[in-house]
Amino acid sequence: MACEEKAGARTTMARFASLVRQNARLVVVAVCAIVFLLILDDVTEAESMRLDRAAYWLIVQHLRTPWLTPVMESFSALAAPVSMLVVLVVVAAFAPGKRPGWCCAVNLGLVVLINQVLKFIIQRPRPDGFRLATVSGFSFPSGHSMAAMAFFGLLAWLVWRYEKDRRQRALLVAAFALVIVMIGLSRIYLGVHYASDVIGGFCLSVIWLALYTHIAVPLFLGNEDRPLG
Repeated sequence: MACEEKAGARTTMARFASLVRQNARLVVVAVCAIVFLLILDDVTEAESMRLDRAAYWLIVQHLRTPWLTPVMESFSALAAPVSMLVVLVVVAAFAPGKRPGWCCAVNLGLVVLINQVLKFIIQRPRPDGFRLATVSGFSFPSGHSMAAMAFFGLLAWLVWRYEKDRRQRALLVAAFALVIVMIGLSRIYLGVHYASDVIGGFCLSVIWLALYTHIAVPLFLGNEDRPLG
């Protein structure tokens, strides 16, 4: 009886795992939506979040050092308009496909628009008293974090989908992931965003990417995939 119960449990888990794999996009969207809504609820209630206090204690109070500050400023600058414009030009010039530059440009432009609309609606003040950079505007969700996840996240998705060399594919995706994470951390480190701003921005852009790669990318690049070597 015990063996039959264990076998049944394993079968149920295997079916559940298979269901999750088959609906991975939907699962990711659902998880990110739940996290974003939970953060948004606290933000709109103007509540002090344990997440923000913990991030301030760890990143601002204990990680700030003279040598690390310019490093974080450099990562933050990667999500600046000029930096992303340069990357866009490189993508348009060298990336394969029909219209990769337009695909990335439209993606970035729409995400920036969504971010500005949400900031105007929510109007969360930025952290005050410990900034290392001069900024203006509202805080939630983080524009740098949204742009980084949407822009470099799309590049990572395209590389993973179309690059044939497995080693190069893994290295490029890891590099893009590192850039995204460091841009988010840099905004907290520089004192211009709360951790909840960054995580909320990441979650929102992941939801956006799930939709954009499913609906818009095939319109720009076509439905034909390159074989992954």
